[in-house]
Amino acid sequence: MSTENELSSVLSRRQAINDALDGGVEVKPRFRAATSIYTEFHEFTRKQIKQYETEFNKYDEGGDGFLDLTELKLMMERLGAPQTHLGLKSMIAEVDEDKDNKISFREFLLIFRKASAGELSDDSGLSQLARLTEICVHEVGVVGAKSFFEAKIRKEIEEQNKGSKFEQELREEQEGRRREEEERARRRQAFKQTASVFQ
Repeated sequence: MSTENELSSVLSRRQAINDALDGGVEVKPRFRAATSIYTEFHEFTRKQIKQYETEFNKYDEGGDGFLDLTELKLMMERLGAPQTHLGLKSMIAEVDEDKDNKISFREFLLIFRKASAGELSDDSGLSQLARLTEICVHEVGVVGAKSFFEAKIRKEIEEQNKGSKFEQELREEQEGRRREEEERARRRQAFKQTASVFQ
C-alpha cells in the first residue's frame, strides 16, 4: 500500500470512529501487528508481491487501499468470471479478518497464500480470482504463457535450491544501489576534471 493510500485509510478509519462515537456507538479498538508484508508473506518473493500490488492497485479505483464490493465485482467481470452479489460477499468474507467488508492488500495476498496451499475449493470465486490474476493469456498471449510456465518451473527449482531468496534479493538491490553510487561518483569526478580545464 502506498504512503498516500495508507494515510487515507488511517484518516478514513479515524473519521468513521469519530462519527460512531458522536452517534453514541461503542467502538472496539483494532490492533494491527507491525510486521512487514514481506516478512508475513515470506513464501512470495519481493517481485511477486510488487506484481500482486500492481494487480491490486489496477482494480482499487477508489485509491483507498481496499477493494470494496463494487471494485471486486468489476475485477471479476474484467477477468471473465462474473459473480453474483452473494458470491462476491462470500469471497470477501472468506479473507476479511477485520470484518470491514472490504479486501485490503494484505487480505488480497491471503487469497494467493490459500490458493497455493490448496485451501480454496476449485469452484470458489477466490480460486478463480487467484487463477485468473496469476496469468491472463488474453493480455500476454501464448508467448507470455510459455514464458510464464518456464518461469514457474524455474521458480520451483529455485525454491528447492534456495537458502534465503529474500536475503538474495536484498543483496541484489544493495549491489545495484552501490553500482549506481559508484557511477555517480565517477561522473562527478569526470565533471570536476573537465571543469578544472576551463578555470
